[in-house]
Amino acid sequence: MKKKKGLSLTQRQKLMGLYFVAPWVIGFLLFFAYNLVEAVVFSFSKIKISDGGGFSITWAGLENYRYALRESADFVRRLTESMASILIDVPLITFFSLFIAILLNRKFKGRALVRAIFFLPVIMASAAINDTLNSNLEALMGGMSNTAAAQVTDTTATGLNATVFAGALVEFGMPNQVIEYLVSAVSRLYEIIRSSGVQIIIFLAALQAISPSLYEVAQIEGATSYETFWKITFPMVSPLILTNVVYTIIDLYSQSDIVEVAHTTAFTSLDFGLGAAMSVISSMCVCAILGIVSFLISKKVFYQS
Repeated sequence: MKKKKGLSLTQRQKLMGLYFVAPWVIGFLLFFAYNLVEAVVFSFSKIKISDGGGFSITWAGLENYRYALRESADFVRRLTESMASILIDVPLITFFSLFIAILLNRKFKGRALVRAIFFLPVIMASAAINDTLNSNLEALMGGMSNTAAAQVTDTTATGLNATVFAGALVEFGMPNQVIEYLVSAVSRLYEIIRSSGVQIIIFLAALQAISPSLYEVAQIEGATSYETFWKITFPMVSPLILTNVVYTIIDLYSQSDIVEVAHTTAFTSLDFGLGAAMSVISSMCVCAILGIVSFLISKKVFYQS
């Protein structure tokens, strides 16, 4: 009798991948899919709140979308600014996270403490802690003038005078577009560090998974640190670069102004149909960015067989 063949390694890896995503798929179907469909239906409707506590739905076609894109006072502007901010911040956060992860992967005294410090912004980003910090900051600034408070906030946020930094770059003869990008990055240094905690941990896990023998062979062959990074480190962590880029885009979108605009329209102005339309439009824009970025990066990703 012939023995039954077991699953091949590739089949087992694919099956493991299905097991890994199964909890997310089940959770999506149970808790998110219905709400997503309902939001799309709301975006094509006019929602009227009844006195008894319920609501009635009247089909409105594309009226909510037309109003959001043509008549809303600041929706298009906020949407454009939010998408542009995402495109600017994603490469900054990704490469900053990779740089810090490489530093934290080295052996030095107090490494565990330093790693914890870089992850603290993720904990500090919780709503309760943010509210406490903001209220304390307002109490601290209560006796100061608005100008003095703004100067203190600007100094503590960046630690660097943006005007002086821009002047130094001009002296080096850099193009204006590059100067604007770098100055913008410096002015948002605190936000970049605060948004990099999870990405740093993911890159650390990727770096620690690289076999030390690869670096030993490169050292024996006389490869420089520059060559080692581009020939070993960067290709081996490239799958996690795609993961971090996708995570960063979604994280920045969830905290963007356009989400706040849609939320305020729906739950403050009680225009649920228009708020749902704004959410659908902005979500479609983010999905388009995710699709394009994922397509471009996936072509350069190296998967170890």
